Amino acid sequence: MTTVTKTVELSQAIKEQYLAQDFDEVRKLNDESKLKTFNRRIVWRNVLLFGLLHAAAVLGTYHLLFCVKWYTFIWTFSCWVISGLGITAGAHRLWSHRCYKAKLPLRIFLMLCNSMAVQNDIIEWSRDHRCHHKWTDTDADPHNVNRGFFFSHMGWLLEKKHPKVKEMGTKLDLSDLFNDPVCAFQRKYYLPLSIFSCFIFPTWVAVAGWGESAFYAFYTAGVFRYVWTLHATWLINSAAHTFGYKPYDATISPVESVWTDVLAIGEGGHNFHHTFPQDYRTSEYGYELNLTKLFIDAMQMIGQAYDCKTVAEEVIARQCASKGEGPRPVVSKKNN
Repeated sequence: MTTVTKTVELSQAIKEQYLAQDFDEVRKLNDESKLKTFNRRIVWRNVLLFGLLHAAAVLGTYHLLFCVKWYTFIWTFSCWVISGLGITAGAHRLWSHRCYKAKLPLRIFLMLCNSMAVQNDIIEWSRDHRCHHKWTDTDADPHNVNRGFFFSHMGWLLEKKHPKVKEMGTKLDLSDLFNDPVCAFQRKYYLPLSIFSCFIFPTWVAVAGWGESAFYAFYTAGVFRYVWTLHATWLINSAAHTFGYKPYDATISPVESVWTDVLAIGEGGHNFHHTFPQDYRTSEYGYELNLTKLFIDAMQMIGQAYDCKTVAEEVIARQCASKGEGPRPVVSKKNN
């Protein structure tokens, strides 16, 4: 697939993305965390909600394996990809990092996909993600992996945010998000948009399209798929900061994780991503492991995506030689 990319130098590109890590602030935050005790406050409403969702997802798993029609099985995993793109190509690469630009039709489509994923609205998701990059593994990181695997996976959603997350989050420039009418529209109508996109629409398609039971469709294409997508995203915060290798920067916690790359449709090249956060590819893996890049490249071919930023090869090679640990991934040059 032939695409046009904008190759940028590392220092210039990071500056453009609001994500230059503030190392002085990181050191200060780490020093403060040693001196102050933080009392965790569990949000029992969220504990109950996620508990019920997971119980319903177990029921959905049974229906998916033994009860539904093949069309519903395929539709369920299609909805996983569709909603996943709302996170990966939308909230993450487009809105959080500004790795590429998108025309209005694509932005609307990604907003609807993002609403189907129900992981907070684009503005809130992007704010948390920018905090994560700017103050990685500190108290200002919403899913700080130093607080444990479970916390970084989903525990951070089950308790009150650390005061530093709120304090530092107010320092971020989010004007680009608030000035985007697509993001503003989603934020204003987030509740009805998310309920319709996540549960009603997938159920209706299966019922109207091939006569699936509404009960089965709801628990498979709706609930099971939703919980599956949640964990696929959460694994990037937990497993992709824990299990893997570091060919680009051995001094940071994010790792390269092929299996999370598959589940999160292209987000598992996390050591690459945290080293080069402005690169729209987020890894050097080919299309077989980076479905999101395939999607963005396809959108570029039809004129909906443009100004896709990549880091120069010589910059990557120099970074690997100076800070990397172990060999780079086997790269498919044909589709990178």
